[in-house]
Amino acid sequence: MKRVVLIDDDRDDAEVFQEALEEVGNHFVFQYFENGESALAEWSKEEKLLPDIIFLDLNLPQISGWEILQHVRQTHDLASIPVVMYTTSSLKSELEMSLDQGANFFITKPTNYNELKRLLAEVLGKVLM
Repeated sequence: MKRVVLIDDDRDDAEVFQEALEEVGNHFVFQYFENGESALAEWSKEEKLLPDIIFLDLNLPQISGWEILQHVRQTHDLASIPVVMYTTSSLKSELEMSLDQGANFFITKPTNYNELKRLLAEVLGKVLM
C-alpha cells in the first residue's frame, strides 16, 4: 500500500480528492492534513509513517506550501519523497518557483471530477507504479 498525503486547508477539496483517489485504485492509504503545522509535527515524531507522495496546496494559513516544500527538501527522511504542488493557481511564475524549489509536479486543481481522477492516475502512475 502506498501512502498518499494531501495538505490542504479546504476540507471539501480533500473529500473530493480522497474519493477520486479511491476510484483510481485501492492500493493507496490516504492521509489528510488541514495545515502544514500538523504535517510537520507528524513527520518529526520518533515513530512516524512517511508518505510515498505529498500533494501540497500552495495557499495555506500560517506556513505556506513553499515553506513546507523547503522543509521537506531539507529534511533527510523526507527529501526524496515526490511532492506535487496542488493548487488553484495557474500562474506560470508559481509553477516555475515550485519546480525551482524542488516540487516534482505542479497541478492546477481541476473543476471536473473526471479530470481530477485522470490527473491523479497520471501522476501516481509516473511516480509510484
